Amino acid sequence: MAIQGPIPIGFDQVFPHGCYLVGEVEQVKDFDASTNGRTVYAKDKITGELVWQVAVMDADPAAKISQKTVAVKILSPTEPVAPAAPSGLPIVPVEFDGMTVTPYVAQSTGRLAYSIRATGMRAPRTHAKPAKDQA
Repeated sequence: MAIQGPIPIGFDQVFPHGCYLVGEVEQVKDFDASTNGRTVYAKDKITGELVWQVAVMDADPAAKISQKTVAVKILSPTEPVAPAAPSGLPIVPVEFDGMTVTPYVAQSTGRLAYSIRATGMRAPRTHAKPAKDQA
């Protein structure tokens, strides 16, 4: 089969309505390698980069409440910095670069789920609206 490992995907395909930070950036612990008193942090098996995680809220109005908040793992040698909140907003819109998804079957539900990863996060790009024809 031609597909091996994570599947590259665009931000707009994962979050067509955008997404918002609802948590802090946290370094992911490697629970298998950690022992009492010694914490080991996870590294990506393919790239060797450290793994960070942030919770985001999907802005899709059709998403079920139970599916609104998802975790995005960010592969980076240093802690990713969240963009600044826009003036007057209590939440922070965010976009991710270098996104991939890895499908898996969730052990708790037996249903198909996706692990979402990225290589970086940033403030959303502003999309210029096309000028209207002036006749």
